[in-house]
Order: sequence, then structure tokens, then C-alpha cells
Amino acid sequence: MAEGSPVLRVVALFVVAPIGAAVVISALLLFGVKPHLVFLPGFFVRARIEALGFHPPNAVGVLTTVVFWWAIIVLIWLAARRLLRRAT
Repeated sequence: MAEGSPVLRVVALFVVAPIGAAVVISALLLFGVKPHLVFLPGFFVRARIEALGFHPPNAVGVLTTVVFWWAIIVLIWLAARRLLRRAT
């Protein structure tokens, strides 16, 4: 099996995965998951920053949540690639 192009990997990592994260967040909200649960990673980070005495904007929580879902998508992608590589 030939290795994929490095350019395609970068596009998948920095374009497709963040879009996927936004779609996952939107789908969860659309299907009725409570916003506090969807944005829990962002709330956690904002609470920790506020405990230090800073007042972060809501964008910090949203970006933290997107990065969290992006990391989950990337981990699933890497695991699937490893499993497919072992299967061949």
C-alpha cells in the first residue's frame, strides 16, 4: 500500500478535521444535546483561567471545545489508519 501524499495529510489535519469538529458540535446541538455538555471542555478551561484571576472571553471556551473535538477526530483517524495498515 502506497503512503499518502504529505500535502493530503496536512489538508486532512488542518482543513477537514476542524470542519469535522464544527460539524460534530453543530450536529450535537441540533439533536438536542445541552450546550453545557457540548461545550464542557471550554467551560472547564474558562473556569480554570478565571480561578487564576483572569477574565477570558467566550471565544476561549469555543476554541477550546473545537480543539478538543478536533483532537478526537484526529485520534480516530490515526487509529483507523493503523488498523487498516495492519489488515493489509
